[in-house]
Amino acid sequence: RCRREHRSCHVQTREVLEVIQGRKMMSAPPGTPASGPAPGPSMAIGRQINETCFEFLNMEMVDYVMRSTLATDAGAGGSTEAVMYKLERLGFRVGQRLVERFTMDHTRFGDNLEVIKFICKEFWLAIFKKQIDNLRTNHKGVYVLIDNKFRWLQHVSYDQASTQKEAALAYAMFPCGLIRGALSNLGVAAIVTAEIPQLPGCTFTIRIKV
Repeated sequence: RCRREHRSCHVQTREVLEVIQGRKMMSAPPGTPASGPAPGPSMAIGRQINETCFEFLNMEMVDYVMRSTLATDAGAGGSTEAVMYKLERLGFRVGQRLVERFTMDHTRFGDNLEVIKFICKEFWLAIFKKQIDNLRTNHKGVYVLIDNKFRWLQHVSYDQASTQKEAALAYAMFPCGLIRGALSNLGVAAIVTAEIPQLPGCTFTIRIKV
């Protein structure tokens, strides 16, 4: 079973990566606007993908992982923690590969702050068509990235007084993995967590490992 799950996760990683890079096209519903402006020269993408289709793909991916994980591991104490772990690991692998492509012609980074700024600007722009709205740091290895209108949470809603908030947080686990994977390939080991103070806003906290 473990071998089958590993193979399935590898296939999902490859397919998501191809969609982000524009290699795999998805048909858009009639009347749906095309994707935003193309990234800079170092992040040039041969084809563009409809943004709405990709958002639906992300929602379906999260739903699939939740259903399959909870159903498969139900008899072995399966929980939402297992769902979060799988989504984060999937994002980690995609983030590692994407940053290789995005930094192909980039100059060498001087320190961790330059790496974080790259994530907030070029990396975020290439994936989400916008930059991070706010970056905060305590200058001790902790960085807080604030996206006031996180694209992948714009179609998610939950009741503040219910457990649905935990389910909504699952949609932030894949991007947590994206960030950690990108940082890892840039030589920065870190722990990345997410909070949803108010939809569709999302806050990502990066803690650099010493």
